[in-house]
Amino acid sequence: MRVAVRADASPIVGAGHVMRCLSLADGLRERGAAVSFVSRSLPAHLTALIERSGHELFGMGTESDADETTRALGSGPWDWLVVDHYGLDARWETAMRPHVSRILAIDDLADRAHDCDVLLDQNLHADAARRYADRVPAQAERLLGPQFALLRPEFRAARPSSGARTGDVRRVLVSFGGSDPSNETPGAIDALADALPTVTQVDVVIGPAHAHGAAIDAACCRRGYTCHVQSARMADLMAAADLAIGAGGVSTWERCCVGLPALVVAVAPNQVDVVEQAARHGLLYAVDQPAGTARLGLHLRALADNAPLRHRISRAGMDAVDGLGVDRIVDAMSLDEIQLREAVAADARPMFEWRNHDSVRLMSRRQEPVNWAQHEAWLTGVEGDANRVLLIGERHGQPLGVVRFDVHDGNAEVSIYRVPGASEPGLGARLLRAAERWLAVRRPDVARLTAEVLDGNERSHRLFRSAGYETRSSIYEKRVHA
Repeated sequence: MRVAVRADASPIVGAGHVMRCLSLADGLRERGAAVSFVSRSLPAHLTALIERSGHELFGMGTESDADETTRALGSGPWDWLVVDHYGLDARWETAMRPHVSRILAIDDLADRAHDCDVLLDQNLHADAARRYADRVPAQAERLLGPQFALLRPEFRAARPSSGARTGDVRRVLVSFGGSDPSNETPGAIDALADALPTVTQVDVVIGPAHAHGAAIDAACCRRGYTCHVQSARMADLMAAADLAIGAGGVSTWERCCVGLPALVVAVAPNQVDVVEQAARHGLLYAVDQPAGTARLGLHLRALADNAPLRHRISRAGMDAVDGLGVDRIVDAMSLDEIQLREAVAADARPMFEWRNHDSVRLMSRRQEPVNWAQHEAWLTGVEGDANRVLLIGERHGQPLGVVRFDVHDGNAEVSIYRVPGASEPGLGARLLRAAERWLAVRRPDVARLTAEVLDGNERSHRLFRSAGYETRSSIYEKRVHA
C-alpha cells in the first residue's frame, strides 16, 4: 500500500503538522505501507527527520499546489492521500481525486469544506460532530477527539513508569513548542524562578529556529536550569516532570498521555477553544492570555500548592489519552487484517464456549451460564431473522471476536466481545470499526448505533467512547448518517 502525505511547516503552526503526520507515517509503515511526503520549503531539521525515519520526501516549487503535488506524486498508484494543511480545502482535494484512491483530511479549525473519505480532528470540542456536519461528505468517516491524537509511540511507552502525579513539585518542564511565536518561554522562566524557587530541576525545551534561543539559553544558565534544543527525549522529560508550563496544540495530548499536569496558555487562535474545553474536562489548568510574568507566577504557586488538584488533572489526562490514536487511525484506513464474515452452523460450538467463558459471561447482561439447548435455540433465532446480524472477526482464519447487530427502525444495537485469549492492545476498537464498516455497506438504512454497557465494564465504556459514541446513562449512541 502506498500513502502520500501533503503537509508543510509554517510560522503560524511551526512544525506541528509535519510532526503529527510523521507519527502517522511511522504507524502506517509498521503495518506495511510505503509513505512519501510532499512538502514545500521545509526547514533542514524537518527534512533530515523525515529522511532519517525512512520516508521518501518530494520537494515542491512555486507553481499551483495541486499541479505541483500531482507532478511530485508521479503516475502512482496511490492508495491514500493524507492532507494536513490549513490552506487546502475541498477544491484541492477534488483536484487530487483522479490520482489517489482515498483521502484523509486532518483539520482542527472546521472553517472550510473537505472532499475526503476520512476526517480527523484530534482535538476536544464541545460540539465536535456538529462542527463538520456541512463540511465533509455525509458518508465520510469522522475521527473526532483526543483518543485519536497522533502521538509518537514513546509517549505510550512512557505511561507505565510515569503514572498519576502525587506529592510535591520538584521537577518542572517548560515548553511552548518549537517555534514559540509569541515568545512565552522567557516570561515562564522568570515566573517559575520567582514563584517556585525551591524546585530542584527545570527543563526548558525550545526549537532550533527560536528567534530568542540564545537569550533563553543564557537565562537558563543564570537560573541553573537545563535548556534543550529540539530534544528527542520529550516523552522522557514529560514522564519525569511533576508539573509543566506550556502551550496548547499536540503537546496537550502528549502531556495527558503520560499524566503530566500542566499550566497551559493558548498561544494561537486555534488553541483557544481546545484549551478551554480541556480545562472544562479537568485535563489541564488554563491561564488566559496575556498571561504576564506576575500573573503566571500566581497561578503557578496556586497549582503547585494544590496536590489533590494536580493528581486529579493527571489522572483525568491519562484516562482521556491512552496513546493509541495512531493505531485507531491506521485501522480506519483499512490497513488492519481483520476480516468479518457472518456466523455459520460450524461456529455454534466455539461460540458456545466463548459465551460461557468468565471474561465474556460476567460482562454480559445475562451473566448466568447458558446451556447448549438455550444456545442452539438462540442461534437458530438469529439465523432466521434478517434484522439480526452475527459476525465473526478473524485474522488469517484465527477468530478474534464476535459482533452482533440487532436492527430495528433504522437503529442497530451493538453487542461485541473478544474471543477469550485475544488480548492485543486496541483489538476491540479495530473489531468494532470493521463491523461498523461492514454494516454501513450492507445496511445503509441504519442511521444510529446504540450499545448498552454494564456499570462495571470499564473496558467497554472506553471502547465506545473512543469509537465516537455519546452516552445516555448506560446507553452509548452514535449517528451514522442523517
